This record gives sequence, C-alpha cells and structure tokens, in this order.
Amino acid sequence: MKAILVEDKNQDLYIGDVRDPILKDGELLVKVKATAINRADILQRKGLYPPPPGASTIIGLEMSGVVEKVGGGVKGWKEGDRIHALLPGGGYAEKVVIPADMGMRIPDGLTFEEAAAIPEAFLTAYLNLIVLGNLKSGEHVLIHAGASGVGTAAIQIATEIGATSIVTAGSSEKLDRCSALGANFTVNYKEDDFSNKVHDVTKGSGVQVILDFVGASYWESNLQSIGIDGRWIFVGSLGGRELTNANLGPFLQKRINFIGSTLRSRSTPFKIELTRKFEEFSKERFKNRKLAPIIDCVYNWQDVALAHQYMAENRNIGKIVLKVE
Repeated sequence: MKAILVEDKNQDLYIGDVRDPILKDGELLVKVKATAINRADILQRKGLYPPPPGASTIIGLEMSGVVEKVGGGVKGWKEGDRIHALLPGGGYAEKVVIPADMGMRIPDGLTFEEAAAIPEAFLTAYLNLIVLGNLKSGEHVLIHAGASGVGTAAIQIATEIGATSIVTAGSSEKLDRCSALGANFTVNYKEDDFSNKVHDVTKGSGVQVILDFVGASYWESNLQSIGIDGRWIFVGSLGGRELTNANLGPFLQKRINFIGSTLRSRSTPFKIELTRKFEEFSKERFKNRKLAPIIDCVYNWQDVALAHQYMAENRNIGKIVLKVE
C-alpha cells in the first residue's frame, strides 16, 4: 500500500510503498478515505514525539474510511460500513487496522472529510472537559487556543452541557468564529490579559475548569483565573514547559487540582471506553448538527508538506484534513 513517509535526513514527507497492515482477530481492516493533521504529527515528523510501543510508525492519529475486511470474532461490523476512529498512528496511509471496538460509525450526512476531523479533536475535548474536568452545567470554563481543532470541539461540548465558556485566541477572525460556535466570552490574548476578563465574568470567583494548551507563558494568568477547587487540565505546552520562581501557595489556598493529560499514550481499553462514552454523548448531536466538525481546509495527501506548513504557521481555524487518494 501507499503511505506518507518521512525522509530521514531532511524530515521531508513523501508517498512511498509499505506493507499492508496485518488483520488479526477482533480487528477491522479499513480503506482510508481521509485523515487529519495534528500538532503531534509535526512533532513526530521531527523525531520529538515517537509513537507508543507497538503502534504504527506511520504518522496520523485519526482517519475515516470504509471497512474492507472484518477479523475473526468481530460482531456489528461488515464490509462496506463507513467508519472513523482515533489511532495511535498509521493514519497517513491507504489502509489501517484498528480494534473493532475503537470504531465509530460515521453519522448520516457527514462526508469522509468531515468524519476524519472528529476523532482526535472531539475525543480529546471530551476526555479533558467531561471525564477529567468533570465540567457541569452552570460552571465556567476557560478554553485556550479556541480556534484549534480541539478548541472548536471544546466550545461546542461546553455549550451543549450548559457551561459558560471564556475563550482565548489571537485574532478577531478567530474570536468571531469561536463566538459563532457558542463561546460566551472571548479574549484576544495578544491584546489583553485574559485573567481580567475572567475576573469580570465570574465576579472574582474564577473558573471551575481551565483547558490549557499553552503552559508556562500563561502560568500566572491561569493562577489568577482559576477558582476554589478548580480543575486545571494541562494538555499542551505551546508557551513552554519550564517555570522560574513559581509560587505554589495558590494551589493550597484554592485547593487547585492540576491534571496533566495525554491521550495517545493511554491504553487501548481506556480509549475504547472513552470512544463508547463519547459516541453515546455525540451521535444524535452530530446528526442534528448540534455538534459539527470544523474544517479549515482540505488538502490532497500529495500536498501534505503544505498542510504541515499551514498548521505550523498557526493559520487554521479548526481542522486541516488530508484526502487520501
């Protein structure tokens, strides 16, 4: 089969030939129609984010496609079914093998490109807001990087459960899109300190949940923003990982729960359980468009280098999709 590979010396991407994945009992072989770009893909390309042990070394954390073969013991799936799923790797390829229980049926009315934009963004948002953050109706949540794939998913999920969202992004265009998705309040982080907005919105009490993709550069403002018994979910370090002269006092004073979170390295049983919970939460909402994948652009997979560059320049609002042909 064909797959997007990384040239060792210059880290250039190219389409080459690799062996087809081997189907085992309990698995599905899927003909991939589309995949999507994630920041983890760029890191893996640079050798900074290796796949988990046993996972495909091919880049790609999600896909949509058609079931080509069904492994022994699998029930509920048949050849020709439309499917999308989270992956530990291997999405930038013509075919992929997944545990059957990891698969989600593509909701009626969604294209393969739309379906490919769902798994990583929405499962990450659901994990961190609902499972770990325990976000409830009536609570306030601070969502950073609101125009990212995960950010746009998180805004929609927060809206659906009745939480009030305060969202940061770096341009008026991105903030307008966040508002259109349901963000209650927005802040341009390049122009204002978001902690001031949080103080005004919450009347000084702070938010109950922070979804933090940024890390060190937002540390002090996040400390100012979080409320008593707040859940601070740390999922990325776009603003750095190292702190100097950090004051831990507020963690005691506010009883802050600081939770580091990754999804790719979690066990398959955990991911299956997460997938099942999310599909139950989302399947009707995708059908009636209360939830929707947000796609910035679609590239042919032959133009994957351009797609990576587009993400590296932080130009996208929502997901960047690759059409596999």
